[in-house]
Amino acid sequence: PPAAAGRPPRATVAAGPSEDEAAVLAAKLEAAIGRGNVALLDEAEARVGGLLLALGGQEHLFEAWPEAGVEDEGKKRLMGALARCDASYVGGVSAYVRKARTLLEQSARGDNAFEGLTASVPEGERLAWGSEAFEAAEAAGLEAARDGGVGMVLVAGGLGERLGYDGIKLELPVETATSTSFLGLYGEYVAALQKRIGRKVPLAVMTSDDTDARTRELLVELEAVFRDIDVTLLKQDKVPALSDASASLAVDSKDRWTLLTKPHGHGDVHSLMASSGLADRWARETRYIFFFQDTNALALHTVLPAVGVSATRGFSMNSVCVPRRAAEAAGAIAKLSDGLVINVEYNQLDPVLRATTGDGDVNDPETGFSPYPGNTNLLVFDSADYARTLAGEAAGVVDEFVNPKYADASKTTFKKPTRLECMMQDYPKLLARELPRAKVGFVSFDRWLAFSPAKNALDAARALAAKGEPAGSAASCEFDVYKAHAVRAGLVADEAAPHARAAGGVEGLYSGPLAVFSPSFALTRTDLSDKIRDLSLDRDAALVVAGDNIRINSLRLENDAALYLVNTRSDATLTVDGLVLSGGPGLQFSDVPDDEIPALKPHERIRGYVSSNAHATRIQLDQPGHFVLGPDAQLRPAASQPPDL
Repeated sequence: PPAAAGRPPRATVAAGPSEDEAAVLAAKLEAAIGRGNVALLDEAEARVGGLLLALGGQEHLFEAWPEAGVEDEGKKRLMGALARCDASYVGGVSAYVRKARTLLEQSARGDNAFEGLTASVPEGERLAWGSEAFEAAEAAGLEAARDGGVGMVLVAGGLGERLGYDGIKLELPVETATSTSFLGLYGEYVAALQKRIGRKVPLAVMTSDDTDARTRELLVELEAVFRDIDVTLLKQDKVPALSDASASLAVDSKDRWTLLTKPHGHGDVHSLMASSGLADRWARETRYIFFFQDTNALALHTVLPAVGVSATRGFSMNSVCVPRRAAEAAGAIAKLSDGLVINVEYNQLDPVLRATTGDGDVNDPETGFSPYPGNTNLLVFDSADYARTLAGEAAGVVDEFVNPKYADASKTTFKKPTRLECMMQDYPKLLARELPRAKVGFVSFDRWLAFSPAKNALDAARALAAKGEPAGSAASCEFDVYKAHAVRAGLVADEAAPHARAAGGVEGLYSGPLAVFSPSFALTRTDLSDKIRDLSLDRDAALVVAGDNIRINSLRLENDAALYLVNTRSDATLTVDGLVLSGGPGLQFSDVPDDEIPALKPHERIRGYVSSNAHATRIQLDQPGHFVLGPDAQLRPAASQPPDL
């Protein structure tokens, strides 16, 4: 089982009360709830109760408590929840409430954090697939990983409700050709990278109360993949909900003893890396850390070239980006006039740029895209700088924000409780305070290579696709994965790739040849060019290659033929030479009527279609030796070991 890193005592805590102050707090609590009720509480519960009363504005939590012996279980439930929030939040619940009051005052006034600032395009690099610059960056990243080490942090605290899935997103299949889960694919990548660089690639996974237990179970189920990988789970806690502009902590309207809590945001990953000690440890063991999120499988194509750009340009933080069009509903990386290089949300970017040039966010006529690249929330950090920054006064707590939905123009009450939130891409604010001279930049990749998350439910995906916008669904993610592998292998050019498929009612999906190459087969672009000499697939054909020690000298798949090549053995090689396979049906996708979708398996319901590969040709090596798959589609022993396998 993976190493566990629950939230240890907070890294930065306000000084505890003196004996006199503690006596005052105890007296306040006793006056509010009575000595008998105080006796029900442990030290941490009594302490947070006294602190909240001293802070003011939280008296509703302690009003009209029944005497001891009545509703004691509820009292303990409320105070236990408050004590847990106090222990998990850096600085305690009192610090949380004070921050909330300040931010809510700013929100009510309509303060604009970007007021008076202008923006420019920061230092960065745009890497086109197949270019010399791409290959150089990937080689530099491989060298940096081999010489200094690299760690990976997977942010996976959320469930799949937005996808229409009630489980953890990491267990969903990336695509249905292999049904490999997102977590399984990420494990395969880490294992392949470890093998290539000859050293450990530690992996941290941020979970939450919603995802932690199932993530642990899934890691056990994937034991064969994760056997040699050092995995640490960092469990994220929730924060108290706020019921009004005075930052009153919210309780359930039907149960006064239930404290309402909400997710704090993925920015918690930084404070967890600090409080768990991982940031310090990885600063000794690695040179770079790559952060990524749960359902963007294409992120793996960017790891090494992004690290390479960080190494060659000396970036302390590097944001992985994709081209974005002006006014596209996506954040952009910009350099502000105060020196900060940071993500700016699209609705804030245009006013800043109007103040800069008078034109706002407009496309470059030469490229057709905005000069400001789109944020993907894939981040590369210099490990040493990262540890030094998290050791600062904030202890890894990135600047928070609040986004209340006000009930009326008074801006004192909310339509529903809100909370403070934080985002991991706001780390540059911490970095600027601790290491003001540290360089922050970006690297931009083609969208087809780097970014296609699965996040939207089927109905939302259909609506987006009908408007010509990225669907961001399980279906679009699946077919974008096929497309990325096909383009990487030279089976189709990105600009010529057909998008005429409709699956599950989602239109405009990639409709060219389907390909899946496991990380163990081809970790880099050079691997692909070395292992694939002559490969051709008709539009409806499909190829899956999994495992090391496979080379394709000559292979053609005609019509809708599907071929699976699998070699997970270290003592066997497979060479495909002169094979032409024509047949089918191979990999098939069948839409399901809407009224029958509820009866599907959960991962099929979010797609709206089912797939079948029952008639695919499968070649899997199950014994040691060197083998050739020739024109007659028969597997035979090779005369000798291929020199480059």
